[in-house]
Amino acid sequence: MKDGGKLYQKDISEYRMKLLFIGPTILVLIVMNVFPLIWSLGLSFTNYSSLVSRKISFVGFANYARILSDPLIWKYFQITARLVIVAVGVEFLLGFGLALLLKERFRGWGLVTTLMLIPMMLSPVVVGLFWTFIMDANFGLLNFLFSLFGFRRVLWLTDPKIALYSIALVDIWMWTPFVMLISLTGLLAIPQSLYEAADIDMASFWFKFRRITLPLVSPLLILAVLFRVIDAFKMFDLVFIMTGGGPGDVTETISMSLYRLAFNKFKTGESCAMAYIILILVIALSNLLIRWIQRTRA
Repeated sequence: MKDGGKLYQKDISEYRMKLLFIGPTILVLIVMNVFPLIWSLGLSFTNYSSLVSRKISFVGFANYARILSDPLIWKYFQITARLVIVAVGVEFLLGFGLALLLKERFRGWGLVTTLMLIPMMLSPVVVGLFWTFIMDANFGLLNFLFSLFGFRRVLWLTDPKIALYSIALVDIWMWTPFVMLISLTGLLAIPQSLYEAADIDMASFWFKFRRITLPLVSPLLILAVLFRVIDAFKMFDLVFIMTGGGPGDVTETISMSLYRLAFNKFKTGESCAMAYIILILVIALSNLLIRWIQRTRA
């Protein structure tokens, strides 16, 4: 019994020690994440405004109904979806293609791989400012290079037809290395014995790619797409720095619209409702991709 009591006291002391180390972290997470989440959810059902000092009144689902019935909001969702599809689609193809090229090691492999990862390590604000100068219609480097080859000047950020795709180009430049890194990790984890067995059977490159490479690396590929879709859907910094949603509203993503609603119009309650609508859509997209991952692994 004495030994059992000592073991019990030891378990209690270890539990208290763990709680002592983990407790402050949990408390910080609750204060910094959980509380604002619950507080903003409550505000989404009110007419609260951070600018106008008035009595807060409960409006129910009126904010949600107003947002979902606004045709402009659906237009901004379409703009965001177009940006996500173009950017993430090209990042997927380029990232996986680069990973296939880097799968075989060569002299200077480490240096080349490290240099290719630099864009994703930079701050999005710095990248936005950097590319704004490069794409400047009058003094930008791109138009200077175009002029050397006799091409006409391109209005990268002020032409309504190409402004959105200019932002997508910058996002592709910045985040293709991320997809490449995850794809390369999956490719390097494939056992070489599978390829050796296929070589013995005189299998073609296409057969090995379709039967070995793609099935084994596809879960990581879908995971990379999942991360990029979530991040691109919430894109704000590049749009804010490069175009501010213009020209007109052709680059007005849903995050830019949320920013204007909260900090220009000061409709705090309505902006909280819009933030939760975005959150629900992102969760829905994530669940679809997660189910896709589960199917590929089944």
